[in-house]
Order: sequence, then C-alpha cells, then structure tokens
Amino acid sequence: MVTTATTATPAGAAIDIAHLSHAFALGRQTVPVLENISLRLRPGESVALLGPSGCGKSTLLRLLAGLETLQSGQVQIDDRRMGPPGPERILVFQDPTLYPWLTVRQNVLLGPQAQGRKGLEPKADALIARMGLEAFSAAWPRQLSGGMAQRAALARALLNEPRLLLLDEPLGKLDSLTRISMQRELIALWQQQGYTSLLVTHDIEEALLLCEKGAGDVAASGANYCRIYAAAALPAPPR
Repeated sequence: MVTTATTATPAGAAIDIAHLSHAFALGRQTVPVLENISLRLRPGESVALLGPSGCGKSTLLRLLAGLETLQSGQVQIDDRRMGPPGPERILVFQDPTLYPWLTVRQNVLLGPQAQGRKGLEPKADALIARMGLEAFSAAWPRQLSGGMAQRAALARALLNEPRLLLLDEPLGKLDSLTRISMQRELIALWQQQGYTSLLVTHDIEEALLLCEKGAGDVAASGANYCRIYAAAALPAPPR
C-alpha cells in the first residue's frame, strides 16, 4: 500500500518512476524483485511503501539512491534523468552506518564538511538535541545503543538538507516510547524542511502516522517480487 501527504511549502524533488523492473541473479536463476513499477511523487510529498519483508521495498530505495544499477525502466528527478548519488537524495538504512573513529557530532557534520560547507555546527547541535542525543554529542558509536546510533544517523541525513529523503525502516530499532517521540520529530522536520520523503515500513500504524492519506496505490506481493496493481482512495485523518 502507498499512502501520501504534502507539505504546505514544498521544497522537495519531483520523482517520476516509469516501468521499473529489477531482478537478482542467484546462482543460475534470475529472481524478479520489482516488476513494472510506476510511481510519481510530487515535490514535498511524503509516501509510505507498505509490504512484507522480501517484496522489494528496500531494493526500490537503493535504486532511487543510486546504489543499485537500473536494469529496466526510468527514474526522473525534476524532469531530468536520475544522476549518480549525491547529497540531494539521502538514504537512511535499517542499520546505522556511523564511522566508528568519529564522535556523534563529527559523524553528523561529516557530509556537509566533505562538501566544503561551513558554519553548520549550530544546526548540527540542534539536530542532535532534537534526536535526544545532546548529552552524547562527544560519544563514540561503540558507546551508543542501537537506537541511539540510528538517531545519530537520522541527524546526519537531515543536516545534508536533502530534497529526497529515503527512509528504510529507520525507527525499527527504537523502543516504543522513543519511537513515538521520533515519529513526531520526523513529522515536524518534514513539515519544516519540505523535502520529499519515501518511507519503507511494514508497520501500518507508522505509515498512517508519518504519511497523511491521499490517493494511493496498493502493492501486491507475489512469490518473489512486488507489483503495484491497483489504486485506492484513502481519507486523510486529523493531524
């Protein structure tokens, strides 16, 4: 299922996925993962992809991030063919990918500093605080719990000010109370920054909370792959 929402002042990217298919070679077999996927995301729209494990949701995110090579179909960003990976589209993985030799603050600042951007320390500190990690800004990744490390990875992604934020179950390792708090923060940050968001999850409640419902699509899970096959109109709940 796909659920959508839009911000009042969108600053995100427009995404157009057309007839995308993808398969993996497993030994002598070719296993289809995605088949003929077409999907459009308006600037500033928040979309959740729901489906069981193994149906190709994460593969779609990796393709959009440029981490997998397109085999069939086309992806356009703002009416231009998708280019190589860049800071304008960021993927937050299921598992945190922090550099163990850098502190939390250094990890968060790494991307912009590598691009030569300066003066972002106050914004980095503010994001770290919003993630509930203010007391751990100077901590090493080995000193963090899995949930804390994932929150640091989220802060790092958001400091890049992406126009497309790809979220691969980023809250899955958090305890229930922290998860609720972070869901609210993600909503607030999305509304403030206006980026386009694509969230992968198998948690129906999370999808309904993070993405207000609008016209969407229903994804069917085949034996080995995911296929979008129908449209569904869903009412928007009060925020």
